[in-house]
Amino acid sequence: MTEPVTDQPAEVPQAPGQARPSRKKRPILRRLLSSVLVFEAVFLILAMPVAVTVEHLSHGIAFGVGGGLTLAAIVLAGVIGRGRWALIAGTVFQFLIIAAGIEVPALYVLGVVFLALWFGGIHLANKVEPPDPG
Repeated sequence: MTEPVTDQPAEVPQAPGQARPSRKKRPILRRLLSSVLVFEAVFLILAMPVAVTVEHLSHGIAFGVGGGLTLAAIVLAGVIGRGRWALIAGTVFQFLIIAAGIEVPALYVLGVVFLALWFGGIHLANKVEPPDPG
């Protein structure tokens, strides 16, 4: 009797006490920080019409800057956890949101809230799954 052919690789037996190698690096970190960035993208989309009506920004500036920041948040959400550079880029992005408060003062508050969520996610992920040494 033959075994059915599957697309999945055969599991390699491991010694007791050994951790199973994960396919993704630091999945909890990726999940937490990607969630922060996706929710931040949603808030940025919702902030664009507010910037036009309440802050009286021109449509071009509001939707250009807001759309660019939204796109950056979505791209960063996809690359978080792939390297230290992505964490640095995400942190710089959080400070860019706060700097956007120059044009839309509500982004000062939202930027600080998301910055706290960002560093809270990094701290929590480091407690649950410590980074690989080296």
